[in-house]
Amino acid sequence: MNQRTTGAEPVSSSASDRSFFGLGIAPKILDILERIKFKVPTPIQYKAIPLALQGKDIVGIAQTGTGKTHSFAIPMVQKLAQKQGIGLVLAPTRELALQIEDSMKGLTGSFGMGTACLIGGASMSEQIKGLRRNPRVIIATPGRLLDHMSQWNIMFDDLVMLVLDEADRMLDMGFAPQVNRILGFLPKERQTMLFSATMPASIMEMAAKYMKLPVSVEIAPSGTIAERLTQELYIVPRDAKLQLLRKLLNDYHGSVLLFSRTKHGAKKITRSIRNMGYNAAEIHSNRSLCQRREALEGFKSGKYKVLVATDIAARGIDVNGIELVINYDIPEDAQNYVHRIGRTGRAGHKGHAVSFATPDQKRDVMEIEKLIRASLPISKHPQVPTAQFQDNVGKQPVRHSGHRPGGRHQPGGGFGYKRQGGGRSFSHKR
Repeated sequence: MNQRTTGAEPVSSSASDRSFFGLGIAPKILDILERIKFKVPTPIQYKAIPLALQGKDIVGIAQTGTGKTHSFAIPMVQKLAQKQGIGLVLAPTRELALQIEDSMKGLTGSFGMGTACLIGGASMSEQIKGLRRNPRVIIATPGRLLDHMSQWNIMFDDLVMLVLDEADRMLDMGFAPQVNRILGFLPKERQTMLFSATMPASIMEMAAKYMKLPVSVEIAPSGTIAERLTQELYIVPRDAKLQLLRKLLNDYHGSVLLFSRTKHGAKKITRSIRNMGYNAAEIHSNRSLCQRREALEGFKSGKYKVLVATDIAARGIDVNGIELVINYDIPEDAQNYVHRIGRTGRAGHKGHAVSFATPDQKRDVMEIEKLIRASLPISKHPQVPTAQFQDNVGKQPVRHSGHRPGGRHQPGGGFGYKRQGGGRSFSHKR
C-alpha cells in the first residue's frame, strides 16, 4: 500500500474541534448532515472521507460502531452527483445490507437517486422491478447479486465506486469465491473502498489484487474494544447458565442482546427467556427475512427486551442504546467476540458485555484475551453455582453483590479491562 494513516490526533486539532466542514464535502450534503444532526465526524469519517473524495482507493480498518457507513456513503453520493454511473456496496448479511440502504436513503433522496437492496430471502421479481427503475446505488449480498448478474438483470459497465463493507466477515462466512467472481466482472476503472474491523492476510491479498495503490486508514488496532465498554466473565457449569441468565435479566432493565453459537440453541434460549416472563425474539439463518426484520424492528422499538442471535447478527445489528451484550456461548472464533460485544458501547456511549464460559473453555477464553490484549475479569454471582477452568485459569474470581449497574466494578476499581502490551500482531484462531 502506498500510504498509511492512523488514528493519531493531529497536534492542532482535537476531536471536539472537528466538523464535517473542511473535508471537501459538497454544501448540499453538509446541509443534509446538519439536518440529520451529524455534527462531529467520527475518527474513521474524518480520515477516510477526504481521501475518498480525492478518488483514492481505501482500506479502512476500524472497530464496530465507529461510523464506517457514512465514511463511504458520503463520498459515494457526492461522486454520483458529479458524474453518471452507479455505486455498488457489498455486505455480508441481509440485516447489514438493509441498514446500509437506510443510511444511503438519508443522503440520496435530496439528489433524486434511487437505491436497490438485493438480498436473499426477498422477492426476486420485486428486486427486478426495482432494478428497472435504474437505481444509482446498489446494496447487495454476494449470492443474490450473482443471481441477478447471471440473469443479466444488472450490468456494471458504468460502475463509479465499489465498496466492500465488513470485508473480513464476508470472507469468514465463505463468500470469497462469490466476491472474487463479482470482482472479476466489474470494470477495472473504478474507485474501490474496503472497510473491515480486522486485517487478516486474506484482506491484504484482496486489496493487492483488486485495488490501485490503496491508502490504509487504521483507526484502531485489530481487536481493539470501545473505550467505554466494560467486560466480565463468569465460569459456570453448563447447567447453571439459565439460572445465571435469569439473575442478570432481573438486574438489567434495558435492552439485552444475547448470542448463541447455534440456531437450535438460540431457539431454546428464546423459549426459556419467554418462560421467565420476558419478551424475546430470535434472529438466525433459519428465520425468514420477514421474521428477522420483525425481530430487529421489535427490538429497536422496545417490544422485545431480549434479542437472541447467532453470529449472523454480530455485525448486522445497529441499534442505539443496547445496555448489555451476553455471550451465552463463547464464540468459536475469537474475532467474533469483538464483533459481538461491539453492538454495545457504540459511538462513545457506555456499554457492558458479559460472557458465560464452561470449565472446559479455557483455551477459547485465552484466544479472546490474546486478541483484545487484556484479561477478562472473572466474577461470581452469590446465588449461582460457579466453577473454575479445568486446569485453573490462574486468576482469582471477584465476588460481587447483586448485579446492578451501580454495583459493578468500575475502571480503576478492579473492573473493566486494562490494556496489556502494545503489540498489534497476533496469530488468531480462524
